[in-house]
Amino acid sequence: MLENYFPVLLFIIVGLAVGVAPMVLGRLLGPHRPDSAKLSPYECGFEAFEDARMQFDVRYYLVAILFILFDLEIAFLFPWAVVLKEIGTFGFVSMLVFLALLTVGFIYEWMKGALEWE
Repeated sequence: MLENYFPVLLFIIVGLAVGVAPMVLGRLLGPHRPDSAKLSPYECGFEAFEDARMQFDVRYYLVAILFILFDLEIAFLFPWAVVLKEIGTFGFVSMLVFLALLTVGFIYEWMKGALEWE
């Protein structure tokens, strides 16, 4: 009866080994004095090790939301283009309404100055 659970035990052991071994090896073999260039600000412009409760500029969130919005638009356009012949005129008009709403949102954001970076 217990031999039926051996694959589960083996799976757990291998999973723990794969998860724990890199951390242990990284602690043992990794550098203990990080390079100052690796601690410098890279993409976001913030210091790497500061207070976690520091305030972020709202523009970062706005750019992220706009990216997700237009990324989802493209994600809906690909399947729509593949099945355009099957869905006919109704599907075409539905996608035009969807694109019109997104275009109105984009123009609104543009006019409000959300895309301006100082």
